[in-house]
Amino acid sequence: MLRISSRLPGLAHTSIFSPSRCFAWLIAWRAPLLAVILIGCDRGETTQSASARVVQTQTGVADSASSIATATTDEDGEWRMPAKDYASTRYSALQQINTTNVRSMRLAWSFSTGVLRGHEAAPLVVGNTMYLVTPHPNYLYAIDLTGANGGGTLKWKYDPGASRAAAGVACCDVVNRGASYADGRIFFNTLDNHTIAVDATTGKELWKTKLGDINRGETMTMAPLVVKGKVLVGNSGGEFGVRGWLTAVDAATGAIAWRAYSTGPDSDVLIGADFRPFYSADRAKDLGVTSWPVDQW
Repeated sequence: MLRISSRLPGLAHTSIFSPSRCFAWLIAWRAPLLAVILIGCDRGETTQSASARVVQTQTGVADSASSIATATTDEDGEWRMPAKDYASTRYSALQQINTTNVRSMRLAWSFSTGVLRGHEAAPLVVGNTMYLVTPHPNYLYAIDLTGANGGGTLKWKYDPGASRAAAGVACCDVVNRGASYADGRIFFNTLDNHTIAVDATTGKELWKTKLGDINRGETMTMAPLVVKGKVLVGNSGGEFGVRGWLTAVDAATGAIAWRAYSTGPDSDVLIGADFRPFYSADRAKDLGVTSWPVDQW
């Protein structure tokens, strides 16, 4: 799957291309209606090796895609986490849609989320299903890509029941940065500080864990990262003096495995004996406390 993001005045959009059906989706983030645009190609094209594809970087230097970490030669056309892979390459080796046929894009169907705030969550595509998280109140939608009328039909909708009060705490709109898929589950965060696991097939809630408190200025907008059975999430609210943290939640049960703070003593930051900084000045104990003014860390 190829995802291309760009921003125009008043509109940000993302295009996602699928290899198996040679379709493309365009998501209009800032418009009141979330428009999902689907196109078809006149003929199929084989996907070339990622190592043979040359991409243009932001600096204008042409690099071989083989230099991009975790780029794979066998592109499956799926998009299971917001940035495509653990290296956050946002890169796909698919070439079914290119400069010669992109002019053939036509609207096939559209889908409205019913939420009028800023959409910043990258849609996921797993198999024949697209998953999308909205801004607060953080609805999770599963959309069939191959059903009646060529796709675009709703499979299920999950409502996490996010607190309305959370909208008054967020500093910079009530956005959500998306979900992640792993082991048949969709994991995502809500603005009112809950991390949730939902069955990707049925939309049934599997577990829901509260990790923060909006009464302290905390919110959660980030997309979770699933690594080795743990769901890694962090909080927002630094503008209000919130103490930042990174929390690992067990992907199977929702139980908190550990939490590391961004400030404070070594025991809170989870700096142990195996931490060996290069500079001698950084080898002292509890620098997260002594390097800050008293009571300000």
